[in-house]
Amino acid sequence: MAELITFAPGRKETMVNKIIKYILILAGLLWMVYQFYLGNIGNGILFVFLTGLIVLSLFRHELIMIAFVQLRRGKFEKAQRTLYKIKQPEQLIKSQQAYYYYLLGLIQAQTQGATKSERLFRKALSIGLRMKTDEAVAKLNLAGLAVMRRKKREAINLLNDVKKLDKNKLLADQVKMIQGQMKRI
Repeated sequence: MAELITFAPGRKETMVNKIIKYILILAGLLWMVYQFYLGNIGNGILFVFLTGLIVLSLFRHELIMIAFVQLRRGKFEKAQRTLYKIKQPEQLIKSQQAYYYYLLGLIQAQTQGATKSERLFRKALSIGLRMKTDEAVAKLNLAGLAVMRRKKREAINLLNDVKKLDKNKLLADQVKMIQGQMKRI
């Protein structure tokens, strides 16, 4: 009977990882209740936070969060190595999968040139990024690529989308720069 149940390659590792997290959450909750029962309020509060971190790791992949921090510090190669530790990104939750490709696109745009990142940005946008500013940054990068390839109509459409998504006008300078480059086409 056990021979009939087969897992996709790598799927077993993901399931084991989730099972371990669920066991840790259950153990943390039980220990927290026990500490409150004994009157150790400080220990109980500590386990509330620790259990909360484990619950957070169910919804946010820890390697993606680490890569994001490294990217913000400007350590592109370290962030790329961290992301490459995720062997099967297609098994991530959809939003995590979108951010995986988004972060790889940002890294490749900085290190290997913008043309290699186009596929990654398009994949991230097709899956769906949660934050509008991240979506605007991805479309801004794609607009820059469209200008480089002399595709003015596509660049105009992407820049209009960026203006709609960028409510706080954080990308206004970059939009003006790309519009200036479009005038030269």
